[in-house]
Amino acid sequence: MSLPNIVTPPQDFAALLTSLNYAPEQTGIAPYATKLAEGLHLQGIDIQVLAGYPHYPQWEAHSGYTGMTMEQHVNGVSIRRLRHRIPSVPKFLPRIHMELSYGLRILLTKWHASDVALTISPALFASGMTVLKARSTGTPVGIWVQDLYSRGLEETTGSSLLVSRAVKFIEGKILRSATGVTVIHERFRQYVVDELGVSADKVHVIRNWSHIEVPEKIDRESVRESLGWKVDEIIALHAGNMGVKQDLGNIIEAARVAFSSGSKVRFVLLGDGNQRPALEASAEGVGNLSFLAPLSDANFVPALQAADVLLVNELPGVKEMSVPSKLTSYFATGQPIIAATEPDSATADEIRASGSGLHVQSGKPSELLAAIEELASNPDLATKCSVSGTIYAQTILSEKRAIDEFAIWLSSLKNSVN
Repeated sequence: MSLPNIVTPPQDFAALLTSLNYAPEQTGIAPYATKLAEGLHLQGIDIQVLAGYPHYPQWEAHSGYTGMTMEQHVNGVSIRRLRHRIPSVPKFLPRIHMELSYGLRILLTKWHASDVALTISPALFASGMTVLKARSTGTPVGIWVQDLYSRGLEETTGSSLLVSRAVKFIEGKILRSATGVTVIHERFRQYVVDELGVSADKVHVIRNWSHIEVPEKIDRESVRESLGWKVDEIIALHAGNMGVKQDLGNIIEAARVAFSSGSKVRFVLLGDGNQRPALEASAEGVGNLSFLAPLSDANFVPALQAADVLLVNELPGVKEMSVPSKLTSYFATGQPIIAATEPDSATADEIRASGSGLHVQSGKPSELLAAIEELASNPDLATKCSVSGTIYAQTILSEKRAIDEFAIWLSSLKNSVN
């Protein structure tokens, strides 16, 4: 879909956003949903959000969120919280149950008058229900694809061919039923068009952006001291969700190799997720591995800046399902990155396109450790990667650029005939 040549984004319409994830969740989809809603509001667009109850990545409702419905008004945005099922173990079927329970609430909730609706996938099945309700009211509706649902099922769960084909059929049906689709990467667009059968003129690419505020200068030594990191340690930090897709056992094994060889590399896993207890148990006795609980916004970015290397790690076989949201934050910090992924993955494409770091094969802990030590011993290479990542964040991954594009895209949907 080609966007109209509009210099100033339109400001004369009302929009509805349905998103299972929203602030105060700090990782994954929530920061993008939140920043988009607030950015559209600042442009004068009347935006209402139907959000789920915050639960990610801990997979339990945050304290203070009770009842079946909550009304909030945050940073100018009206938010209606809809209670839904939250699985204690986020496997495939329990997650579908969660999405369906949230989607049912969307169907039963009275929407305020909107010129256009936008829904985020995942949650795919809830997005399908948003499309169903929007079409029944004659409201144009767009789907914002953050992860490829069917591809993720194929790449991470080992589901049967029948289940994978069924989900692929459903995903294609839902996306084709929308007025328009936007995806976060050109690789996603190819899959949505070629594999899911969505008309190419209905699919647009709007990149995720760097949503963190990076201070110009920090007291690096003070931050490292506060986190218990020694001056002579090489800190390799992974931030974000600790789930199956991240395959963080690979980092633990790299730490084990480093510990046994006397390497100065210390691995740090920052964040939370359903795999954290198992990871902590498997890391027992590994002296150069640390776990950090999620940090506040004020402390999160300095922690990234105080590290020497930032890590992305993916399960072997993961290629197309997602582009890790942590990458946008990593680029903005100006720290070199190492990605342990498949060489032909969307993540590896991003590392090459940005020039921000090194790539190693997923599932190879010794190669991961060797790449960290290579960056540590080559400050010129590390600096080159840092500068390239920062430039990429400021040009390709601009928040203002993305929100302007969304305003224009939503306006074009509003004026289209489904």
